Amino acid sequence: MLKKAKHIYNSIAAICLVAMFFSCTNSKKEVRDFLADKNLPVGSAEDIYHVHKDSGRVTSKTKAPVFYDFSNRKDHPYKEFPKGIEIITINKTGTDSTTISGNYALTFDKTKVSEIRGNVVITNHSKQTKLETNQLFWDQKEHYFFTEDGFRFTTPESVINGFGFESNEDLTKWMAKDITGDIETTQKDI
Repeated sequence: MLKKAKHIYNSIAAICLVAMFFSCTNSKKEVRDFLADKNLPVGSAEDIYHVHKDSGRVTSKTKAPVFYDFSNRKDHPYKEFPKGIEIITINKTGTDSTTISGNYALTFDKTKVSEIRGNVVITNHSKQTKLETNQLFWDQKEHYFFTEDGFRFTTPESVINGFGFESNEDLTKWMAKDITGDIETTQKDI
């Protein structure tokens, strides 16, 4: 009698287990919607190192300690780098062109606009220029940086402080607003 009862219990447990496995299938869309509703990322990674190539040539490298992918958002999909980011662009000769770093970053997938906050530093290695600010917006479609926050822009000739700065990605063409400091110019710069 005990063997028969044990066999019945094992059979019931096996049937429940099989039913549970077959009842837990969700489509990818259902899982993405569930994660979006709970404000959870669809993916995450630690210590990322991403190399971007265009036509077989390395154009940039991205490093970050933590990465969250919120591409499951319908209206505003984005990627988050909550513990900082470093982006190194590579010029056509294969050397580092510009380095961008900050303590926190958000990149919006649809608009290709990124916000970088906290100790933001952009360095053009060949021109020896450096921009420092606390908040920066980067329009990746237009290859354009801007901030309305306080900034320090350092060139080999001068240091410029102010509030509000706009520039192309390599800091070669720029416009500074509400500035203080001494600026050396030549007649052709004016």
